[in-house]
Order: sequence, then structure tokens, then C-alpha cells
Amino acid sequence: MKVLIADPIAQEGIDYLSKHAEVDIKLGLKPEQLAAIIGDYEALIVRSESKATAEVITRGGKLRVIARAGIGVDNIDLEAATAKGIVVVNAPAGNVISAAEHTIALILASARHVPQAHARLKSGDWQRAEFMGTEIKNKILGIIGLGNVGSEVAKRAQGLQMRIIAHDPFVSPDYAHTMGVELVSLEYLLGESDFITLHLPLTVETKGFIGTGELALIKPSARLINCARGGLIDEEALYQAIEQGRVAGAAIDVFAEEPTASPLLKSSKVILTPHLGGSTIEAQVNVAVDAAEQIIAVLHGQPARYALNAPFIPPDTLPILVPYSKVAEVLGRLAAQLIEGQMSSIEIGYAGEIAGYDTAILKAAALGSLLERISEERVNLVNANIIAAKRGLRVVERKEAVCENYSNLLTLEIITSLGITIVAGTVMRGETHIVRVNDYWLDLAPIEGYFLFSDHRDRPGLIGSVGMVTGNADINISSMQVSRLKPRGQALMVLGLDKPLEEGQRQQILSIPDVYTAKVVKL
Repeated sequence: MKVLIADPIAQEGIDYLSKHAEVDIKLGLKPEQLAAIIGDYEALIVRSESKATAEVITRGGKLRVIARAGIGVDNIDLEAATAKGIVVVNAPAGNVISAAEHTIALILASARHVPQAHARLKSGDWQRAEFMGTEIKNKILGIIGLGNVGSEVAKRAQGLQMRIIAHDPFVSPDYAHTMGVELVSLEYLLGESDFITLHLPLTVETKGFIGTGELALIKPSARLINCARGGLIDEEALYQAIEQGRVAGAAIDVFAEEPTASPLLKSSKVILTPHLGGSTIEAQVNVAVDAAEQIIAVLHGQPARYALNAPFIPPDTLPILVPYSKVAEVLGRLAAQLIEGQMSSIEIGYAGEIAGYDTAILKAAALGSLLERISEERVNLVNANIIAAKRGLRVVERKEAVCENYSNLLTLEIITSLGITIVAGTVMRGETHIVRVNDYWLDLAPIEGYFLFSDHRDRPGLIGSVGMVTGNADINISSMQVSRLKPRGQALMVLGLDKPLEEGQRQQILSIPDVYTAKVVKL
């Protein structure tokens, strides 16, 4: 077996590979140069410099695995690799400890003004009164995102005798309890914490997660820490809040644009580091060894810990399972936006012909779309089960050979601290259909765009009142589904919208008598 190392990695990773395979190190190759030689290798390892383009992958007739010694895989054509049956792996856990330790370092530095005092003394000015600090013992640390890094930060903060609260709807209360962490609402966390640290992925939903509104909830003595992703914080809004004395300070390692010209550079109350969270000797060794171990595992026919593309599906099951994989994704995405409270368990039900097949790909697809909005790891068909387990979520599967109403039915039941959310779907005429939401049966298709889900009491005029709000907002209703339990009783209305409602418009709908809930969902 031959392995090509196209970017610099730690020697420990090279040594591991060399024990099991013939290793060539060729750095600085352009895509066309890499494509010219890749046909001789079974495995390729890169970091961020080399690009495994579709052309490179096509020319890699022997390639079985591509490894990224790090997290991001933007330089690897994942779709092309999947089409060729090539496993793509990365090393997302290698820098977890380093990132957690850097977060703690910034908390301490912020509490005691270490960089500012150092700079002043180096300039020849002996000044003490200006740098009066605060102890962190007994202070409240608010962690937003209790994933891999957030959990490690919590462990270390306990040793510093901090009280730890966290906001993460996608971890179970039992998991948080075992860590000594109290789960709270985002509003409570922002208002009560002395230090607030973010550990979220950067997605469409989390971009600008901390903005003007959130900063207004933070108490003036609090400090904000971000070692997760640039773009989670509105940097201009944070700068203004700090300079106006509405927030005590911040310590930031990541920025919306890097290298950065952030307005935070102008504030003496902000500690800034140039994306150093994973910059330790140990982290670089970890990602190199992790990537190397996975390469050898794949070459020996064993599963990889962090495979990023879909598992192989036998050709004879493709016509059945692939359409329902799409159903599973839609149901997971819908449930993630409908649930309230702390998630504790997930039940996936298969009824009909699909129950007779290996449904692992359907289970992974449902979990992947359910968790993709909140995990700092890339959630995919391979690692979704692992990520769910890490978050203490109990996953149960139920199979029934007979389906009463449909040829096949896929059901997702989510149990949270506030109740149960049930969604179900099927395939009809080659399209995904949502056919159940909680106790209501309906038929919603096509599944794309914005939808308003509203629980209400079935009465004359109510639908017209909702339509009045959308009409005044110049929002066109493209479709409507109404399902009721009984006349004049509880009902569900689902409106397809050409564009999303703003929060003020949603509140107008909630103020209509007999409207109980109003949630805007994007599918």
C-alpha cells in the first residue's frame, strides 16, 4: 500500500503510516501536479494547502481513502469522492483540549487584564490601580453549546470552582447533570453569567448569534469569550457595547474575516489572539496521528472514526432506501425546528417494506439532519450516531412489517423535558410527503421553502385573521393544510410562505384569540 502526504504533518503521523505502508512526501503540489501522480496511491493525506479536486479524485484509480489532518474539508471534493467510493476522513477531535484550554486562558486573562498590564509595563509605565481584576471563584460561567469543546471547558471550570450553567437544547438533562452543569434558557444564561463562552458551529442559523439584542441582556460586569467560530458575534455591536460600558470586556480568538480588521482591535478592553485555539504542539500531533490511524484502518477494511461521506449501500437496496433517506432528512430537520425543551430520547419507527431492510442509513440520515444545526462537528451519515451518543441522547428503533395507511411510513418521535414531538413521512409519486405532525394527519408536499405551523382552536374567521397578517406583510401564501381533531376543537394549520415572517409578524399571529403556537420552519 502506498500513501501520499501532500502537506506538512507532525512526524508522529508520518512514523505511524510508515509502519504500515510505503509513504511518499511531496509537498507544494499544484492540483494538476497532484492529479498527474495520484494514480499510484491508495491513500492521500492533506491539510489545507493541497486540493483534492474532482480531477485529482478521478485520476486516483487506486485511491481508497483521503484524510484531512484537521477539521475543515473545503479543499476536498466530497461529492466526487463519494461517487468514486473513496472514504474521506478528518480529525475533528484532535484540537478539542487545546481549544478548551485556550478558552480557560482567555477567561483568566480577561479577569485579570493580563495582556493590557503586560503591554503597559513593557512600555515603562508601572500602573496597578487601573488593572484591578476579579476572582473567578464562585463566578457564573455560561457555556453556549455543550458539545466536545464546551464539555471540556466545563470540566476545567469546575476545578476553578466556578458555577456552570449552559444553554444547549440538544443535550439531555442527564448528560448535563453528570457533568455538574445546569441547563438554562439562553435569556437566563445571558442575564446571569459573569463570563459567557461560545462553542457553536457557524451555520446560517448561528451567524450573528450574539447581536445587539443579546448584548442588551448581558449584565455590565460580564465578559464574553469566543474561541469557536468567527461570525458568531456581531463584532461592531460588541465593540459599541463595550465602549459604552454595557459589557465589561471580551476575549476573542476568531473573527468573521481572517486576517482581521475587526473594530474590536480599537478597544483596550478586548483581548485578541490570532486564531490560536488549536495551535499547540499536542494538537498538531493529535490530528496527524488521528488521520494516519484512520487511513490504515480503511486500507485494512475497518471503519474510520470520522468518515465524512455516506456509507456504501448495496445496489439492490438503492431503489427502496434512497428515497426514504430523503424523508428521514426532512423529518429530522422539521423536528429540530418544532421541538421545545431539553431533548432526552429519539425513537425512529419504520413501518412497511422498509422495515425488512438494514435501516442504518435511514437512522443516520434522521439523526444527521436533526443535529446538524447544533453540532460543532460536521454531522453526516456516518458519525451522526456517535454525536448523538456523546450528547447523552437515547436512540431507539422500532420496526413493523405492516403499515395501515401507506406502503411505507417513517416516524420520528422526540421526547424532551416539555413533551413529545412526533413527525412522520412517506414517499408518494416519487416525492417526500409529510403526513403527520403530532396528533394531526395531513399531506404536505413539496417539502421546500418556508412554512408556518400553527396550533389553534378550530373556529370561523381564524384562518382569515392569520391571512390578514401575512397579507399586510406582503407575504404570499403558496399552500395551506388544515387538520383538526374534531369540529371546533384543537387544529393544526400549515401555511407555505414565499418568504419568512419577521418576529413582529409572528407575534401578531400569536396575539390572535385561540392561536396557541406559531412557528416558522425552513425546509
